[in-house]
Amino acid sequence: MKDGMVMEKQEQKLTLGNRKGEQESLLGTGPIHRLFFSLAVPAILAQMINILYNLVDKMFIGHIPVEGPLALAGVGITTPVILAISALAALVSMGGAPKASIMMGRQNYPAAEEILGTCTWMILVLSLLLTVFMRLCGRPVLLLFGASSGTIGYALDYMNIYCLGTVLIQLTLGLNAFITAEGFTKISMLNVAVGAVCNVVLDYVMINLLHWGVEGAALATILSQGVSALCVVGFLLSRHSTLKLRLKNIVFRRDLLLPCILLGTSPALMQLTENMVAISFNTSLQRFGGDMAVSSMSIMNSIMQFVMLLLPGLVQGAQPILSYNLGAEKIDRVRDCFRDLLVSCVAGSCLIWALCMLRPDWVAAIFTDNAQLIQYSSGAIRIYLSMLFLYGVQVACQYSFVALDQAPTAIFLTIWRKIILLIPLIFILPHLVAEPVTGVFLAEPIADTVAVCTTGPMFYRYFSRLKRKYGVK
Repeated sequence: MKDGMVMEKQEQKLTLGNRKGEQESLLGTGPIHRLFFSLAVPAILAQMINILYNLVDKMFIGHIPVEGPLALAGVGITTPVILAISALAALVSMGGAPKASIMMGRQNYPAAEEILGTCTWMILVLSLLLTVFMRLCGRPVLLLFGASSGTIGYALDYMNIYCLGTVLIQLTLGLNAFITAEGFTKISMLNVAVGAVCNVVLDYVMINLLHWGVEGAALATILSQGVSALCVVGFLLSRHSTLKLRLKNIVFRRDLLLPCILLGTSPALMQLTENMVAISFNTSLQRFGGDMAVSSMSIMNSIMQFVMLLLPGLVQGAQPILSYNLGAEKIDRVRDCFRDLLVSCVAGSCLIWALCMLRPDWVAAIFTDNAQLIQYSSGAIRIYLSMLFLYGVQVACQYSFVALDQAPTAIFLTIWRKIILLIPLIFILPHLVAEPVTGVFLAEPIADTVAVCTTGPMFYRYFSRLKRKYGVK
């Protein structure tokens, strides 16, 4: 009996050693430039697939005969709830994944697996609480978000089924981040892609063939997320994963969970505050500019959605390298990876900025064929996105603070840009300029400029201290 236990422990150590060697070769010794782009490209594709995932339901629902427009409006009302589900998954995983990468860099794989298990426990608990809350309070919540007597039925039909799949959605979003943290961004992309393909097929079957309407769309979504969740959990249980999801680790550990939640607060706030910003812009624009101004804002939101497809994808490619090498105390590799990330983010934001400044009419025409709206939006784009070329610096530095385990700084920067700067400016500036609508649009570039002037120097000072600590030039 004892001999068997000894042999089993030796085998576990040998397996762990092999996994350490594989991960060391991937994140700890590979050429930074090639490694960064090999991880970033699949992450960008995963972001693109995620956006398509969110659009598919609305595309099918909008084409339902007769009731399509009302049904689409009803499903649109559920967006804040869906965003909250994603944000709570980010609260756990976007803090836990960098923590796990850092532990892997320190060669402490058991601790990394404990972080994975504890975050899984929290995801399961949050999923249960969200499901119960929405089943009990779904109607008043949806009315609060703007559902009318005509749309509340569709919103409830969609949400009552969607919330039953909360655990599947959160497992996919939450645990896929740990696969990315291991450096397997291709696997995490495929996990998303499988679900997206299933969603298209099931939407067609349930809406077009079975005529189940919004309930069919919700069912298609949770079944597709179930397929993705099986792929994610299956990989974490397989021999291919560096980190193993073990039943014994799926327990509450306060000492592990609280630091993960603190670190994940910044990415979660970034998602949650998007609705606050959108509501603030639409309210102010409706007051001072009417429907045309609100419509142009919709176009600019679509442009920013493309920006947020590219830049966070680059960040997700950099995060495993930054976190792992911080844990391994290879600060020269952290420096080189951040340099690649910063250059890529700035280049991406500058290219989009140049196109928007030179031919805003072309950009607006992608989203509408209304000549009046194109003309109006062309001027608005030049104001609203005038400082977009700086945005790459903001994203690279702010997300790197998360990857490098600097939770308080990352949280402050999120609150600083959106809550302290942007939202108040949206309501103050219209009263300070001759053209109130111009004042609303100016809020974005002013907030971006002040935020970058804060974030850039803060990151420079932090990284200078880090390099001095480890004797890196």
